[in-house]
Amino acid sequence: MLSVRNHAVAYGQSTIIKQLNLDVNENEIVAVVGRNGMGKTTLMRSLVGMTPSQAGEINLNGTNLSPLKSYQRVRAGLGFVPQGRMVFPTLTVKENIETGLAAVGEKSVPDDLYQLFPVLKEMQGRRGGNLSGGQQQQLAIARALATRPKVLLLDEPTEGIQPSIIQEMARTLKRIRDERGLSIVVSEQVLSFVMDIADRILVIEKGDIVHEEQGQGADQDKIAAYLAV
Repeated sequence: MLSVRNHAVAYGQSTIIKQLNLDVNENEIVAVVGRNGMGKTTLMRSLVGMTPSQAGEINLNGTNLSPLKSYQRVRAGLGFVPQGRMVFPTLTVKENIETGLAAVGEKSVPDDLYQLFPVLKEMQGRRGGNLSGGQQQQLAIARALATRPKVLLLDEPTEGIQPSIIQEMARTLKRIRDERGLSIVVSEQVLSFVMDIADRILVIEKGDIVHEEQGQGADQDKIAAYLAV
């Protein structure tokens, strides 16, 4: 579904990601884990086109995304939930979701999004900035799903969210994969969340994938060792 080949990203003279290769299968949740500063956010932002790539090719379901701008990548089927959620604080919940609909030419919020996130239906008239962190994260995911993606990217989705909401988010992401047939890529540091949701776990270190394991039966201690400072 998503194929990344010889992907490279640099800031000035500093190469952050070098010759990275990554494949994501249909209906698969892939978690990219690593310590701070190892390239997780740069990878996610460069896949969606918010940070320019220096080299390589990104293919989504047979479409070469590399020459496309961010909004064109979204139209091609790439959804993105950025680190920090980035909801529009002065827009209502409904208006926030409608910004995602605009990318695909739709106007009314589909009922299935509210079924996934009932709290958003209850709060559709409330401003995004007045929601809790967990509610904002649900809103950011709903907004990304409104673009009808084939692959959903989530950058550090558990950041600043309480444990009970993290467990709920894990259930929701698996439900999204199963009911919508989506592929999901998550960059994350919370290992318990990763072990709960991931079909496959990749460890990124200094801009390269250095270790890979299947989610089922993964060696948690070995992965934790990569995350240790």
